[in-house]
Amino acid sequence: MWGFLKKQPPIRSLIGEGTVVHGEIRFSDGLRIDGEVHGDILAAGDEPNILVISEKARVLGKVNAGHVIINGSVIGPVQSDELLEIQPKARIDGDVRYEALEMHQGATIDGELRALKTAEERPALKLAASSRL
Repeated sequence: MWGFLKKQPPIRSLIGEGTVVHGEIRFSDGLRIDGEVHGDILAAGDEPNILVISEKARVLGKVNAGHVIINGSVIGPVQSDELLEIQPKARIDGDVRYEALEMHQGATIDGELRALKTAEERPALKLAASSRL
C-alpha cells in the first residue's frame, strides 16, 4: 500500500487546552497540541514521530516533523517529511512543504504548497479507481 504507513509512535507529550507556551519545542515520538504555542515546533532526531495540532490549537512559529496532522491554526511555515494531513478545520498561514499530502475539504492554506521532491524524483502517479455511491 503506501510506503509511509507504518506503525505510529506513541503520543507521549501534551500541551493542554488553556496552556500557552513561549519558546522552541523539540520532541520525539509523539506530541499533541490542544493549547497555544508561540515558537517553533521541531521533531528531534531521525526516528518516526507524529505531531497533532488539534482543532482548538494555535501555533505561531515553524512546524517541522515527520507525520503532521493539523486541524487547528498555524501561522508560519509547515514541513512534513512523511505525511501531512490537513483536516477540515485547519488554517495555515505560511508555506507548506510535504512528502505526501492528504487535504480535506474546508481546510485553507495561505501560502505556497510544494512537494519536497521534484517531479523527477517522485514515483509515477497511479490513480485509484473511483466508485459512485
